[in-house]
Amino acid sequence: MADTKTLKVTLVKSISGRLKAHQACVRGLGLRRIGHSVEVADTSAIRGMINKANYLLKVEEVS
Repeated sequence: MADTKTLKVTLVKSISGRLKAHQACVRGLGLRRIGHSVEVADTSAIRGMINKANYLLKVEEVS
């Protein structure tokens, strides 16, 4: 598992007033407030959650 990629995901916009599914994706990523960052594994499920709410997030690749 030395080759596992991770992504740093940061919430840059508020989730209030957004679609419930988009709010759920942000919460599922572990983000709680604007400016909060988490590092998550780069999997297809995580990528799908990021793609759904991409207009609320900033994503950086961490190796």
